[in-house]
Amino acid sequence: MGSIIRTAANNVGASGVFSSSAFNNASLNSVTSLPTAVDGKMKLISSQTASGDASLSFTSGIDSTYKTYCFKFINIHPATDSTRFDFQGSTDGGSSYGVTYTNTVFLSLHNEAGSNFNLFYSTVRDQAQSTGYAQLCAEVARGGDADQACSGFLQLYNPSSSIFVKHCISRFIKDAGTAEIFNQYQAGYFNTTSAINAIDFKMSSGNIDDGTIQMFGIL
Repeated sequence: MGSIIRTAANNVGASGVFSSSAFNNASLNSVTSLPTAVDGKMKLISSQTASGDASLSFTSGIDSTYKTYCFKFINIHPATDSTRFDFQGSTDGGSSYGVTYTNTVFLSLHNEAGSNFNLFYSTVRDQAQSTGYAQLCAEVARGGDADQACSGFLQLYNPSSSIFVKHCISRFIKDAGTAEIFNQYQAGYFNTTSAINAIDFKMSSGNIDDGTIQMFGIL
């Protein structure tokens, strides 16, 4: 396709726009293939919106198709005041959740008055070789305000590997009832070489009143 490339190049204007003469039936009929997708492109697999749900579970679509899966959380609001937003993985398609997990957590905060700010490691939010649910965001909607929520993302790496443990990272923001913004970082690994094929999200107490979770595959 060298001649087509040269012809196209000769029809690019100073502003980088192709002229109409660059495209005709002969040039288009000579195209035999298109470039494949580039690494980093995200594909939306599924989306769920809560409405008073005990949990939101993704039990299909997590397989060897993608090496990385990204979950995006948009305005997750609890039905119960000051509860955590948690997650856990499954190796049996969601029949049970309780894979051994170790993580580390740190937070930053800043209040609206500019008088309180901090960056600290949180020993009460991490866990070591635990089969319980791990924390993504602490004390969501503290103060009971209806307009408070948390948003963020979680990335899960190579969940179908039969060789390696399963790494993941997350970052969440929340606006607290004390007029503060929190930025919570979490990183950990599921200590299993079995495939992680389902993920469950829930509040530590009560239901998920509102909010959307989207699952993407990353090429």
